[in-house]
Amino acid sequence: MFVRVFLLLVVCSFSFSSPVLCAERRTVIVDAVAKARTAVVNIRTEQIIQRRNRSLFGFGDSIFDQFFQDMMPPRSYKTQSLGSGVIIDAEGHILTNAHVVDKASKIFVALTDEKRELEAELIGSDDRIDLAVLKIIDRGNYPYLQPARSDDIMLGETVIAIGNPLGLGHSITTGIVSSLKRRIQVNRHLSSVFIQTDALINPGNSGGPLINVNGELVGINTAIAKQAQGIGFSIPIDTAKRVLTDLITYGRVRHGFLGVMVGAVSGNFVRSFGEGGVLVDEIVEQSPADVAGIQEADVILSVGGVSVADTDQYYSLIQTYTPEDNLELELLRGAQRLKKMVTLRLLPDRYEMTYTRQVFGFELGEQKQGLFIEKVIDGSPAEAVGIERGDMIAKVDGVIVETMDDYKRVIETRLGRKPLTFTVVRENMAYRIELP
Repeated sequence: MFVRVFLLLVVCSFSFSSPVLCAERRTVIVDAVAKARTAVVNIRTEQIIQRRNRSLFGFGDSIFDQFFQDMMPPRSYKTQSLGSGVIIDAEGHILTNAHVVDKASKIFVALTDEKRELEAELIGSDDRIDLAVLKIIDRGNYPYLQPARSDDIMLGETVIAIGNPLGLGHSITTGIVSSLKRRIQVNRHLSSVFIQTDALINPGNSGGPLINVNGELVGINTAIAKQAQGIGFSIPIDTAKRVLTDLITYGRVRHGFLGVMVGAVSGNFVRSFGEGGVLVDEIVEQSPADVAGIQEADVILSVGGVSVADTDQYYSLIQTYTPEDNLELELLRGAQRLKKMVTLRLLPDRYEMTYTRQVFGFELGEQKQGLFIEKVIDGSPAEAVGIERGDMIAKVDGVIVETMDDYKRVIETRLGRKPLTFTVVRENMAYRIELP
């Protein structure tokens, strides 16, 4: 039977227990926790939420309501949330989940040996990978746990999940690794790969470290499956290490450009080969994929050793790689299996605009009022659904876009995903349109 233990660290004293008895009880778990515990922090965030008062006259669109709402400022509410994190260097950089610090106006961290909270700032975050990097504002030489490796984790290996959910002490649970690459569908278009264990992880422990019995950091715990009783999921530390430099240097994860457009494979393919994959529909000339010898009609079976069954899984994996990363792709070309090593590059300048023209069929302009359709390409998907020159673009895939930079950021994170939903405004009327 699997054992779940909440460990209470007790310092042996001659008055209660002899040093010999303590030595007999000192296991590898105790040593691992002793090594890692000082680097685990509690994270407390404050969020300022502004809400307008309810309608004074019972009608949301009353002219009187509008008058009084303009006169009366919205009320502000302060909310708090708690989570955990792990310090990864002596300067005080902290690795945690993005959802732990989402929409935070202020961030405070509590260290194990500190009698006070320290303020931290958000350095970088990526909601798709659910990782964020914070930095303690006060300078110091902080205890830390350096990221190790997760590619050598073994099935059945004992691991330890540590959190500091309340800022009062540690929550420590042990578990067994039951899957090294468990894929979980996070939302409609996003899936992620996790280490699965039976170590108990709750929202307060989210963002804390998963360590092995040597006290090495192998994962970041995340509370994503509330319905999964007795199952814990952790982001592999190898994934975190790939994006860590980008999060610290750029505040975000840059898009690694491969240069392929992929589509779904047929049902006949799945039945014939007993596995899924994605079909290479198009290759950008002189792109990393083109240079590596990938061809149209190749079927990509795996990305970085992780199998892909559909386009959403493919794009979810690609987004965890950054420019200059080396990426191994397993392909099926006819009946021949191949492996290709590809070095990703930065997205070419203005590629988002080229992509918009080729895939959706329009060109954008920017003015004081926002983004507008400058040109509709003849015979394009945009022309087919009735988009006209002068129409305004208010949202892409539910995200508000007010400037060209806003638009580029949204398209960059959704390259290849089809269709996308555009909110188009014409003569004060808004329409939702899917393209292509």
